[in-house]
This record gives sequence, C-alpha cells and structure tokens, in this order.
Amino acid sequence: MAEKIVGYVMSGGVGSRLWPLSREDNPKQFHDLAGDGSMLAKTLRRLASRPEGETPIYLIASEKHARRVHDALAEVNVAGGGAIFEPIGRNTAAAVAVATLQTLASHGDCLMLVVPSDHEISTDTQFWQSVSEGAGPARDGRVVVFGVRPTQPETGYGYIEVDGGEGVRNVSRFVEKPDRATAEAYLAAGNFYWNTGIFLFRAGAMRQAFLKLRPDIWGAVEAAFAGATRDLSGLYMPFDRYEAIPSTSIDYAIMEKAERIAMVPAGFRWNDLGSWQSLLDVGPADGQGNVIVGDVVAIDCENSYLRSDGGLLSAIGLKNVAIVATSDATFAAPVSHSQNVKKIVEQLERSGRLETRFTPAPDRVLVSGAWRRRVHHWLFDETLPLWSTKGVDEVHGGFHEALGFDGSPLPKPKRMRTMARQVYAFAVAKVRGWDGPADRLIAQGLDFMGASGRTERGGWVRTLNVDGSVADPVEDAYDHSCVLLALAWAQLCGNPDALRLGEETATFLDRHLEDRAAGGYLETPQRHAKRRSNPHMHLLEAFLAWHTVTGDGRYLERAGRIIDLFKRHFFDADSWTLGEFFDGSWHPEAGEAGSWTEPGHHFEWASLLVDYAHKSGEPELTAFARKLYASAIANGLNRATGLAYGAVSRQGLPLDRLSRSWPQAEAIKAALALDGSGGPDLKPEVEARVGRLFRWHIDPAPTGLWIDRIDERGRSQATEVPASIFYHLVSALTQYLDGTEGTP
Repeated sequence: MAEKIVGYVMSGGVGSRLWPLSREDNPKQFHDLAGDGSMLAKTLRRLASRPEGETPIYLIASEKHARRVHDALAEVNVAGGGAIFEPIGRNTAAAVAVATLQTLASHGDCLMLVVPSDHEISTDTQFWQSVSEGAGPARDGRVVVFGVRPTQPETGYGYIEVDGGEGVRNVSRFVEKPDRATAEAYLAAGNFYWNTGIFLFRAGAMRQAFLKLRPDIWGAVEAAFAGATRDLSGLYMPFDRYEAIPSTSIDYAIMEKAERIAMVPAGFRWNDLGSWQSLLDVGPADGQGNVIVGDVVAIDCENSYLRSDGGLLSAIGLKNVAIVATSDATFAAPVSHSQNVKKIVEQLERSGRLETRFTPAPDRVLVSGAWRRRVHHWLFDETLPLWSTKGVDEVHGGFHEALGFDGSPLPKPKRMRTMARQVYAFAVAKVRGWDGPADRLIAQGLDFMGASGRTERGGWVRTLNVDGSVADPVEDAYDHSCVLLALAWAQLCGNPDALRLGEETATFLDRHLEDRAAGGYLETPQRHAKRRSNPHMHLLEAFLAWHTVTGDGRYLERAGRIIDLFKRHFFDADSWTLGEFFDGSWHPEAGEAGSWTEPGHHFEWASLLVDYAHKSGEPELTAFARKLYASAIANGLNRATGLAYGAVSRQGLPLDRLSRSWPQAEAIKAALALDGSGGPDLKPEVEARVGRLFRWHIDPAPTGLWIDRIDERGRSQATEVPASIFYHLVSALTQYLDGTEGTP
C-alpha cells in the first residue's frame, strides 16, 4: 500500500509579473489563464489525482481570500485536509513551517509535498511519477526538489546546479534569477535546472532543518500555531503572533543552507506562467503566432500576446509585443521585456497607486484607507514640494495666482483670497506633519498681504498686482473670510502676528460688514441689492476655526448667527437644496439665479454643519447636513463621470455642466464628516470620492498639479492650474489621512 503524502498548496503570492491582470486582491492563481479553470483549481485537482495512497490536501492562503479559497476547496476531495489562513503574509518559510507543524500534529512524521498554487503542469500522471521517484530520498531524511531541464536562457527563473549522473541528483547550489549572459552559460553547461519551487520531505526532517538553521522562525511559528483558532472553515493564525514571524523565503531560510538536498529531474511539462512571454509560449496561437484574449482586433500582427479585459483593443503591424488592457490600466512592452513588469509595479507602489492592489469592478467596495498611500505620496512628495517652490513668488513676495502645466508661474493679479488660502494650506500641512518650510511660507504670505493689502479701516483689499501694489481696493467679505481662516491656522502654527491680525479682521467685519437689519454680512461696505450665501459659508468656516484655536465663545456666537441665516433663508426644506443668490431682504432672486444651486457648496455646508453641531451641542443640524449631501449626490452628479456638476437647478437640471476639482474635494470632506454621525456607513463612499478625484483631476495632470475643469464627457477644459484650489485639496486630503489613520 502506498504511503501517505500530505499535500500543501501555497497560495500567498501576488503575481506582480502578470500585472495589470494579477493584483493583490486578485492574484494570478485565481485567474483562468488557459481556459480550463483557475491556476489554483487545477493545482488542487492535480494533488487530488494521485493514483494511489492517502493524500490529505491543505491550502495555505491569505485570510482575505477566504471565500474564494473555500469555493476552490469545495470542488475537490481534500481527504481530511482543509484551509490554513494567514492574517498577514510572512513569505514561504513561515508557510512551510506552519505546514510542518500541522503535519506533525495531525499526521505524524510522514512525507509532505509542498507546491505553488500558480504553476502550469499539464501532465498530472508524469507529475506523480516524478514525486514517486523522490519519495525514497525524502523518506531517508533528505529534502527533495524538482528541476526542469532548461530549453532556453530564461532570466525569470531560479536555477539549481547539480552534480553529474542520472536519476536523482545531488544539489550543489541554488542560484537566483540570472542575467542573460549567465543564463546562456547555464544552458550550455548542462547541469543547471530550472527550480520549480516544489519540495518533498519528511516532516521531522524539515523540523530539524529549521531548528538548526532558523530556530527563530521555528519558535515564532510554534507560538503562532499554538494560538491558532479552528472551526469547520479552517485554521486561523493569530495576527499578533503571526506578524512577529521573520519574513523570508524557504529558499533563503533553509534550502540554500541545508545539506544533502536531492533533485529529481521533472518528468512533467512545467511553466510557472510568470510573464506575458510564458503565456504567449503556452497559449492557443493563431496562424501568425498571436495569442489573443478578449475583445481584440489585430491586423498584420505576429508572435504577440494581445489581451483585453476591458474595452476594445485594436492593433496593427505589431511583432513580438505584449499588450494587456484592463478597464483601468494598460501594459505594453516587447515580450522579451515582459519579465520587467515588476519594475512598473514597484514604481506604482512607491507612488501609492491603487492599480497594483485593487481590481476595478462596478460594484467594488474598497476597504477604508485604501487610498492612504497614494494620497500621502501626492500630498507630501509631489504637490507640497512643487507649490512651496514654484508656487512662491520669490521676487515680489506672496504666491503666484496660477501655474501653467509646465509648472511655470503665470503673470496674473494676486487675489487676497488666494494669498490667504496658500497661507492656510501650508499651515495645515505643517500641523499634519509636513517637514517643509511652512513657517517661512506663512510669514512670507502674511508679510506680502499686509505690506500694501490693508485698508485704513483695518480691512483687506480685494486684489494686488504682481508686484504687490493695489489693483482693487474693495473690502470684500469673501476675501476677509479667507484671510480670517488663514490667520486662525497661522496662529495654530505659532506665527507671532496672527492673533493680532485675526482680532483686527474680526473687528472690521463686526463694524463695517455686519448687516444688523437683514442679518448676515454685506458683500462690501457699500450695500448692494444682491446678496450671496457663499461668503457666509466661508465666514462660518473661519469663525469655527478661530473658536477651535482660541476657545473664544464670541466666534461661536458669530457662527451661530450664520447658522440662523442658513435655517431661515438659505436652506429650502422641500428640495433639500441651498440657494446661492438673494435680494437685499434674503428672498431668492427671480429667474434662473433664484433656482441656482451648487453641489460643491452643498458638500462644504454639510461638513461645516456637522462641525458646528459638535461645537454647539445642536445635533439636529446633522440632519440638515445629511439632506444637503443626499441632494447633491442625487441631483448634482454627472452620471458619466461621477463628478459633481458646477451647478444644477433646485429640480436637478444641470445649469453648469463643467466639473471642477474643488467640489470633488469637498465631497470627500462631507462624507468624512457624516460618517459615524448616526447614519449609514460612508467609508466606501469616502474611498469612491477620493478615487474619482484622482481618476479625473489629479492622475491625468503633471506631477503636483491637477486638472481643474472637466467637461461632461470627461475631457479637460483647463488651461492653467489655479492656486486657489490648493487649499481645497490640502484640506480634504489631510482630513482623509486623519480619518483613516490606523486602517490597513
């Protein structure tokens, strides 16, 4: 009777060399690459096809893939085996040690066969014949590996060097993936084999190898195994103990150091399908040698791998090229370079791009914090370095009003609101941990604003020329709201002038702009027949900031008066919308202006209302915030892009079909503010909003910049990058980092 062999399938890799198809959430072992089932399913069927002898089958996989693992295991007879779940990847040495402990605990000191889950072996009978050839040496305490005689100078595989002879060979050494010249030398030598990563050994022999060569790994795995929990669905390793295991491969930990390693020349056809070249080699080719998968039209192409998992892919006159397109990414390279996909993945990972981790799908829900790395990288490594250098006017002072898409400054008048918003953005960045020259930039901005920008009554002018001279002396409430907000954050950063300037600005507002008759604040000291809600929203933001910084109740009282105006005049209870334009008595203007609503302002008001509710103890205001958010989402979005329109009527008809970048940023802030405030879980909505901001406005732009204006078909209409938007992006994305801190 044939002896028992316990089979273990390791399913922890990402398969980054097959990006963009293979990703962290959907690695290559779950893909059907040859038309007859996923790699994992075929591997399990192969182990279950052993012609004789008891063969319990275990699958070691990531806990996040548990559902798919259970589905795969349900298709085969595991003969008493099951699933073993890792809470975090610790490489193959940990997986083999866990497998060894499981074998010793449940089956005793018997033979173990460890195989990868993502290799193509099309000859199951020959596979088991090769395993049988290795059973004798393994029974005698040797670790047995399986090598494939190379047919070409492959640079994507590891190699095994063996001594001369026939049958089972003695291993001289393991060598890493070589360069082209070395691979050619190995092929010519005749005693080098491709390493399949398949191992056969006795459980007791592997335990002794770990105790001799890596007792630290063995001890840590023993501790984790002892704390594992079991149920009918599998064995679950504890996170805290498993995380403590040193992360390294079984090759580095054991195989390259162990003695008496034996190699069986593989009698089966094998391919690790680790590159697009390998898929071209084994796939069903047409008469010109092309492997074509998906919606592809190819004319006059030869020996190319052309795959579309998204829309139509068309190609003409290509030779020896791999093109792989998904709905969110496209990879193209000569097939001879396809082993280098990992370099692309590494570069994307460094910049925090999610395309390496998540597979797009219409119903996909990203985990909370999924965008953290990309957001952090863009803020602190791309945009803050650019705007703190090229965005600063080192000649005349202050900041440039706008940059071109080449990063060069545009000679435009400097609005007071833009100067103040830049001060605010750098102050926020400093508070959130930016190690750039924030204090110098805050001081430079305030010095420039104050040099010529103050009025005799203690207010601030509307616009300065590039050189700092006054261009428009009007004292505008909107500009004062931005100045007051910037001064609050400058005070938080310790600027010595901020408190005095803030008090002077608040005094000016009370004396010269407060409308004690109709309520709220005038647009300018010269009373106009038309009034707007927008400056009041920004004043509310500034007053709440000063209350946070100083604790002074007078600022909360000022904020409360604006809240009363919101409830009495701005908010329409029937349509859940917020009006923009009013007459001098706060009645909506006649005609289209009276019906004009802006989704971006709905989002801004929503987050401010939640903030005020927390500070004032008036939780009923959160209901207003939810209605504004729901109205903007229901009626204010372009369904083609998912972006907020510039403006819609109270009935939801588009009035301004452009989508600007700042409303998308404010949507993030609103969702963050409303999440956890008693309503539905908005964490998936937060991730979706961040994703759209990057998809449409940030990722298509040069590094550190953004596309501010997009038409309803998703096409850029931007001719410059306005600095006034910087504060929206910094505010929203730093709040996102704060709100998702501690998530995976």
